[in-house]
Order: sequence, then C-alpha cells, then structure tokens
Amino acid sequence: MSEKKGRRELNRVENRNAILRAAIQLFGIHGFGATTVRDIIRQTDLAAGTFYNYFSNKEEVFRAVVNEVGDSLRTQLRAARNQASSFEEFIAGSFRIYFTYYAKHPDIFMMLRSNQTYNGSLIAMEDHQARTGLHELRADVAAAMDAGVIPEQDIDYLTAAIGGVAFSLVAEMMNRRPVDPEQAVQFATRLFLNGMSDFNTVPAPNLKKKAL
Repeated sequence: MSEKKGRRELNRVENRNAILRAAIQLFGIHGFGATTVRDIIRQTDLAAGTFYNYFSNKEEVFRAVVNEVGDSLRTQLRAARNQASSFEEFIAGSFRIYFTYYAKHPDIFMMLRSNQTYNGSLIAMEDHQARTGLHELRADVAAAMDAGVIPEQDIDYLTAAIGGVAFSLVAEMMNRRPVDPEQAVQFATRLFLNGMSDFNTVPAPNLKKKAL
C-alpha cells in the first residue's frame, strides 16, 4: 500500500512539474495574455482535465513559478551573504548566485521578462518576491555592517544600488552571446569595490534608516 501511495505521490509531483515547465516555455514565447490553459496542457502528455487537479487557472501557474524561483533564489542569496567575511565576498557572492541562476535557466528569465506587466504591475520591482528579497538584502547589509564586513554607509541607498545593478545587468548579460555570468559578476564587483574605496572617509547622515 505504501509503495502505491509513494508512486501516486511521485506521479503528482511529475505532473505538476510538467505543467510548470510547459507554462514557463509558453509564457516566455507567447506571453501570459496569449497563452491559455489548453495551450499549456497541449504542451504536455497529460489529459485535458489533469490541469485542474493542480491549478485553478493560469494565474496560479504563473504565481507558482514566480514563488518557487523567488524562494530558491532568496535562500541561496542569504546563504552566500551570511558566509561572506569581506565586502568583496558579500558583493561577488550575491551577484554570482543571481547571475548564474538565470544563465542556467534562460527559459525562466524569458518568462519573467516577457511578462513584467502581466497583471498590470512590474514584477521586477513591485512583486512580493522582489520586495521580500530586497527586505532580506537590507537586513543582511545591516548585519554585515554591524559585523564590520561592510563599511558603514547609507543602508537604504546601498540596498537599492545592489538590487538595481542586479536587475539591470542580468538583462544585459542574457542578451549577450555567449551568456557569461562570471563576466557580469566581475564587472558588478569592481563597480562596487571601486565605488566604495573612499567611503570610510565620507560621513553618511542616515546610516541605519527605516526598514523597507
């Protein structure tokens, strides 16, 4: 009985993943608005009604992808930042996780880029996952400053700068051939290291301002 239950559970996971993979591909190519539930099912080997065993509509599929991507990235980013023992490691580690993820998952990048306004709001900056990620980044920046890993500066500006560079450079990186995440990491890291070189001598009026 347990073996049958295990097989059923595995089938459920595989079916759900098949739907997500199909949706990612179609949303990236045709856009959210032009893709239907029927299109998604046709992209899989599943029966027509199987979709509704897992999702109520295509909005739920889109949200599931965004949440899974966001949860995975945020976990990896926090781990990298918390292990950093220098500002260079903090910056390079963060960018390396972020850029490498999308270099390895161009289909997900295409889906997100093609549907930034699928529900009338910019996924890149206003989505729950993005806001949560920036909030966590700010907390990690503050902790790193307290630990002496990062020179004390305006936390909110630094958080916004790291997030803004990540959002902007990943788009440029994905447009290049070949896609080279390490090149993007090195550029972003040099940008912050050189830009921060004289910050220890410059007073900052609001080092630990309000949280996001």
